[in-house]
Amino acid sequence: MQNTTTTEQARCLHCHRILTSAKSIALGYGPRCARKIRNAAVDTSDYKAHQIASARELIADAAIIPLRSVVFLAVSTDGTETYRSTPTACTCPAGLKGARCYHQLAARLLLAA
Repeated sequence: MQNTTTTEQARCLHCHRILTSAKSIALGYGPRCARKIRNAAVDTSDYKAHQIASARELIADAAIIPLRSVVFLAVSTDGTETYRSTPTACTCPAGLKGARCYHQLAARLLLAA
């Protein structure tokens, strides 16, 4: 019987640096990247207040993950489904109807950071 242990390191979802603090690991972002995301200058005039709050919550929960340069994998509000999202389109029900969704806003915020 072999005793093998793996030491997998948590990495920032934005810059991919190694995270060391428990708070950063739980958040999924290092302190600099989290600050950049919070302060990202994005035009939110097309979005409702609850969509802005949902986008920020999606980022805070690390429920939106970059796949490629502008493509993200976003988790639904109830956590049962995932959607592919870009700043201009999303595969969620609202996005498929052509409406702007909070997944798109979260993608915009992450790209602006």
